[in-house]
Amino acid sequence: MLENRLRRMEISLIVATDENNGIGINGDQPAFISADLKRFKAITTGNTIVMGRKTFEALPKGALPNRRNIVISRRPDFSAPECEVISNPEDLKEKVRPDEKVFVIGGGEIYRIFFPLSDKIILTHIHHRFDEIDTWFPEISSEKWAVDSKEGPFEDPKNGLHYSYINYRRK
Repeated sequence: MLENRLRRMEISLIVATDENNGIGINGDQPAFISADLKRFKAITTGNTIVMGRKTFEALPKGALPNRRNIVISRRPDFSAPECEVISNPEDLKEKVRPDEKVFVIGGGEIYRIFFPLSDKIILTHIHHRFDEIDTWFPEISSEKWAVDSKEGPFEDPKNGLHYSYINYRRK
């Protein structure tokens, strides 16, 4: 079973959601917050990031530098420069050492697969509802998740959006 095989490694989901758990509009993020992008870089640099093919294709410059990039794709002919490509989430167990920190960075389908397997959620909560959302993050139940820390709200000087950082751990 996938859950038993992957439970031994530390898996964190890192995500930005709006007030309705929205994470995407037409294959892209609903908003770009400079401080959040810097935080994402600081947290994930030097570690392993896992993403779906669509998320990889949405990255403006391809593989993210100074991180081990693993892309999950069902397409057997898919290749991604400077990335390792796996066809099945179960293959992650063969690729990653138990002491390696793994950050799942999206998209929606990949978050749904890894949600029950993750230990932590590193959330940027945007205090806004975007009307055009077409991709959502799973609901975070207080029965299964505890807030580890919370910071904010902050305001992005470029777009005026308010946001908070909330870190969860599985109970």
